Amino acid sequence: MKIGFDVSQTGAGKAGCGYFAAGLLAALAAVDRDNDYLLYPAFGDFWWEPWPKACLRPAGSRFRLGPTFRRFWSQKRFFRQPPADFEARLGNPDIVHANNFFCPTGLARAQLVYTLYDLSFLDNPAWTTEGNRTGCFDGVFRAATTADYVVSISEYSLDHFLRIFPHYPRSRTVVAPLASRFSTASPQARPRIADAIASGGYWLCVGTIEPRKNHERLFAAYAAWRKETGGSMPLVLAGGKGWLMDDVARTVGELGIADHLVFTGYVSDAELAWLYANCHAFLYPSLFEGFGLPVLEAMSLGAAVVCSDATSLPEVAGEAALMVDPLDVAGLAQAMAKLADDAVLREALRQKSLVRAKLFSWERTARVVRDAYAACATLPRLGA
Repeated sequence: MKIGFDVSQTGAGKAGCGYFAAGLLAALAAVDRDNDYLLYPAFGDFWWEPWPKACLRPAGSRFRLGPTFRRFWSQKRFFRQPPADFEARLGNPDIVHANNFFCPTGLARAQLVYTLYDLSFLDNPAWTTEGNRTGCFDGVFRAATTADYVVSISEYSLDHFLRIFPHYPRSRTVVAPLASRFSTASPQARPRIADAIASGGYWLCVGTIEPRKNHERLFAAYAAWRKETGGSMPLVLAGGKGWLMDDVARTVGELGIADHLVFTGYVSDAELAWLYANCHAFLYPSLFEGFGLPVLEAMSLGAAVVCSDATSLPEVAGEAALMVDPLDVAGLAQAMAKLADDAVLREALRQKSLVRAKLFSWERTARVVRDAYAACATLPRLGA
């Protein structure tokens, strides 16, 4: 078969969708010797990659590039108003796998496989921008009515999807979890901004600063931990600045902790690996996750983890982390105090993290998705 595979978010500055697509495709290149792949660095109407060559393209003749566009408007028009030769211009795929929330229309012959990440934008509209919320809902709604197969990144996301869209046949779904791109053998490099931070002497949180990541309560818990215990370890925050930085600046100023926070911005993989491997503990009190990849990445590098007990995170962390209610600031501060004072507990969690992380593998996930392609090909088109 020819698989049309969306790689539009696998270029520089990857986030969740891009890491899933990149990790999955790299593993498919190793485990799937039967299918050919048409790679789409341009895909959909609300994501634009200006440097298509930056997107992942495994070596070999089985991986060819699909169409690209010099202007975003041209790409939007192509996908919003598919031309008569739409599938021909896509390379006449047998299956199209959408990986960035956008759900294409206009497929007359090809089967559509849709990656489901999360429905957080339905739970709380304030967690994202109006433009992103509209685009994501449009894609998921179309998938619920036209996708021939749904690949969910967690059991939680799949159950949530089927509660919202109970008509969709569960038999056409599969769960394909993410895996960490790191291991204890991964290259590491201390970030320049962290030169003054001692190995093992800082708390770490990774992720874009946005409302659902729950940074305001994290900052409140960090301030409470400092006040109640006299602790002095800084809190390092690695990732993009997000879209509410003015609110963050006001919050940390009111809490009096601005001088004890280190914002690294976007870091390289080697720098992120160093931060995970050398933190005193990893803190992730997110309110909502489709999967929670930073927790798994931290575990794969042996970090002791404190994370919330919400949505998909228990699936990822299992019994290898201290779980807290993400709304309970005092509970998070107490978990921090416990880890700061108990070296035995911290080491036990570090060892559990390494064991837990090995349960997740891109190779296993790729085999699940490869089998989903084969199953999908035998089914009548759902959106026909």
